[in-house]
Amino acid sequence: MLRLAIDEDFNNRILRGLVRRQPELDIVRVQDAGLSAAPDAEVLEWASSEGRVLLTHDVTTMKQHAVDRLAAGSPMPGVFEVGQQIPIGQAIEEILLIATYSLEGEWEGQVRFLPLR
Repeated sequence: MLRLAIDEDFNNRILRGLVRRQPELDIVRVQDAGLSAAPDAEVLEWASSEGRVLLTHDVTTMKQHAVDRLAAGSPMPGVFEVGQQIPIGQAIEEILLIATYSLEGEWEGQVRFLPLR
């Protein structure tokens, strides 16, 4: 199962739904890791050091920071940008699908978008 990180501005209703549906999910909010108000580059560095795929709603800057990490040759375990318009139930289902059935390292160096379809 993937190790996940949740960006600071991520919808907490999605997080609660994920944990209710799969209590054993390995998921950490960046603010619980002491990264409240941390710059995107620092959040990505932490996620990389922890081997956590990052879930974010930040489609304006996070992608560029991820691309910058890759260009610099730095590891980046993956980012999923979850659209603000996606229904909460659909976001929960798709994140659980990814977390449950992905192989370790499968999303390394990738930025993907939800919804998947």
